[in-house]
Amino acid sequence: MTFDPASYVFSQPTAPTAIRASTVLPAHRENVELRTADGHRLVGELALPESGEIKATLITLHPLPTHGGFMDSHVYRKASYRLPALAGIAVLRFNTRGTSSPRGTSQGSFEEGIGERLDVEAAVRFAVERGLPNRWLVGWSFGTELALMYGATEPVASEIEGAILLSPPLHRATDVHLKEWAASGKPLKVLVPEHDDYLQPVAAAERFSPVPHADVVGVDGAKHLWVGEKYAGRVLNEIVAEVLPGGSSSALPEEWAGPVATAHS
Repeated sequence: MTFDPASYVFSQPTAPTAIRASTVLPAHRENVELRTADGHRLVGELALPESGEIKATLITLHPLPTHGGFMDSHVYRKASYRLPALAGIAVLRFNTRGTSSPRGTSQGSFEEGIGERLDVEAAVRFAVERGLPNRWLVGWSFGTELALMYGATEPVASEIEGAILLSPPLHRATDVHLKEWAASGKPLKVLVPEHDDYLQPVAAAERFSPVPHADVVGVDGAKHLWVGEKYAGRVLNEIVAEVLPGGSSSALPEEWAGPVATAHS
């Protein structure tokens, strides 16, 4: 059965609630489908603020599906739970071709990041057609490869503001792609865990040197998968500070005084 985001049951606590890993805050959530230029149907979810303006839009690109990555990878799930309510940010999550999650399975099969170019284009096109403003790519691990390879060239480049990379391995993306980002001048923020399995902060600074304006940030204590609320929260705060107009110097609230629901694994 396909997961329905309308199935969350919200209640109003008598006191502010601490925001934990499974805390779901109010948003307009809907299952969506993306159509690629080669005819595949990709499944996803769009979470929008319940009220007020949409200040920014995250188009999320998940970790490697052959190693457990999908649209529900925990940082993205928490972004969809929290950011519409806490920061007025829309979050688009989807499964790249051949990837499965409780939302369903996207058509096609894994293509080593090549055919996935059309998945990135389909997601950006969807966001544009829905009128979602201030669009940013957010890639994690394999998703950073997609953002780097396809975000700085058309038809994507003119439709996004920039990209945020979480744990980039730089396995598929090359200096050619980095030079395209350099030429684009678009913001590129790179969050690199101190204990990453593939690329650690000192090496990352060197690898990203072809992009002079890239903001490479080493995160002490973190690992590739950003396990732990401390590190997931750090990522979300960094994302919000980057994408909100004018930036944000304050951390996201850790309590919520309104209705809440609890997500079940």
